[in-house]
Order: sequence, then C-alpha cells, then structure tokens
Amino acid sequence: MAADVLSVRNLRVEIPLRNEVLCPVDGVSFNIPAGEILGVVGESGAGKSMTGNAVIGLLDRPAHIAGGEIWLNGQRIDNLPKEAMRRLRGKQIGMVFQDPLTSLNPLLPIGEQLRETILEHLPVTKPQAAARAIAALEEVGIPAAARRIDSYPHEFSGGMRQRVVIALALCAEPSLVIADEPTTALDVSVQAQIIALLKRLCRERGTAVMLVTHDMGVIAETSDSVAVMYAGRLCELGPVREVMTHPAHPYTIGLMASTPLAAKGQKRLNQIPGAMPRLDNLPTACAFHPRCPQVQDRCSVEPGPDLEACGGRAACWFANGAGS
Repeated sequence: MAADVLSVRNLRVEIPLRNEVLCPVDGVSFNIPAGEILGVVGESGAGKSMTGNAVIGLLDRPAHIAGGEIWLNGQRIDNLPKEAMRRLRGKQIGMVFQDPLTSLNPLLPIGEQLRETILEHLPVTKPQAAARAIAALEEVGIPAAARRIDSYPHEFSGGMRQRVVIALALCAEPSLVIADEPTTALDVSVQAQIIALLKRLCRERGTAVMLVTHDMGVIAETSDSVAVMYAGRLCELGPVREVMTHPAHPYTIGLMASTPLAAKGQKRLNQIPGAMPRLDNLPTACAFHPRCPQVQDRCSVEPGPDLEACGGRAACWFANGAGS
C-alpha cells in the first residue's frame, strides 16, 4: 500500500469579520496516497477550492487556518513560515488553476516561464533547464515542442494552454498536484484529453493529485477516491466506485441523480431543491437538512456524525455505515 503524500487532519479555516467569524472549511480530514487521485466535489460554495488553497498556503487574508494539521510527506506544513512555504510551492506542491490565462504571464514566452520554475526548484544548469522545459512540453502532448517553446500564451488554444499549465505544475517534479477545476473552461473533447493526461502522469510519476471539481462525471472518470463537501464539511468519503454505485449521504445521492446519464435516455434531470447556504446563515445542526428529502427531527438538533468518530463514510445519522 502506497504511503500517504498528503494528510489533512481536522482542518478548519476561518474568516474573521467585524461582527462575526465565518468558517468556510470546518473539520475536514482526508489522505492522498502516492500515485492516486482524490476528487473533491460539491456545489459552488462548498469549500473545495478553499481547502486546496489552505493546503498550498494561498489563503487570502483575512482567511487563515484556525485549526487542524496538514502533513506533506511526513512533514507538517500548515505552521511553516511564509518563506519556507513559498519554497515548497512548485518544488513539492504543483498547482493547476481553472483558467490557464490567469496562471501564465502573458508577457513572457512559455519557455521562459518553465525554465524559471525549473531553475528555482531544481539543481540544474541553464542548458539542462532548457532541455527539461522542452521535455515537459513533449510529455503533456504539445506538438513541435522545441519550436513552440518560445511562443507566448496567446498563441495557444485553450486546451494547449491548459497543457502548458500542467507542464508548469509538474516540471519541478512535485509529489502533490492540486488541480482546481482544470477542465471547466474547456470543450468536452479537450476535457477528455486533459483528464487522460492527468491520470497518466499521476500513475507514471507516482504523484498524488487533489482534483477539485463540481462535475461527478470527471470524478468517475479520473479519481481513485472521492470526498463530497457541503457547506465547508465533508459529508461523504470513500472509494470512487463504491460512492458512485452506492452513495450513502442524501447530498451525494442528490448529486448523482442530477448527473446526466445518456445511456438511460433521461428526459429530465432530478434537482436538489434550494441552494448552498451562505456562510453567515448556516442552518443549525446538519447544514443540509433544509434541502434533504430524508430529513428527520434529529437532523435539525444535532450535527451529523464526524466521519472518523463514527467509523463510517457518510456524515449522516441515517446513512448506511454512518452509525448513530
């Protein structure tokens, strides 16, 4: 069994305001072994990206980690000074953002951006960095990489730019990659290519990947395990095949039911009533209970059981395996 590259333990992120404290991530725990992909899924506002930003140390003030621990390759990193955390980014943690145009400097050729990252994090010479930059582009499927190494970001299509961003995230050989909605801005055919690329590189390099998405189809196609988030908390965690075929939490069941299934010839999708609650107006006890079709009296009085404490995989009093 592969060792855990990333271990997040009871993570809590707070945003202090003038009259209150918001909590976009509350008690989140998960592990990602080497060579595996964890898909983090949920509606907008669930806390997925905030969790990824907390791991990589890119929370915008006044948001900050208020509790819990983050361990990377056996080293605790949530309490590192800013400069030490900056050195980790790129070298041990790579980041793939949703929009490649915001990740690439439009004023610099992509080759210069790759070479700069390689020279910053690896003990190589400038000629070696140039060779590695070309090899990185070839690995992610950029045609004629040696010729296009001096092209600017605007000279590439959206799919090619996303490949460049993946090459940039992997060029310093990190052990963990956080991919935040890496396929949202791409058309379906390019999405499939990017998904296949992430899976292949993850397996070949033994890289752990935290894949943030709202698309259950991407999770099913890509991930080894899945973490379902709602209102800042994990509501279900488990192997992707088990969660997809036998979802236990009512929220996961709702997400699965709202996913298009062409093979079944659906004419109308199911819809979860209501919307994700605001952080300054979270429901009492279980945050999902106002939208839950299985709600009972206990749900509005007691928060759902903690995943680790109950020994199950769904934080619901009435889900199979959650306990009571």
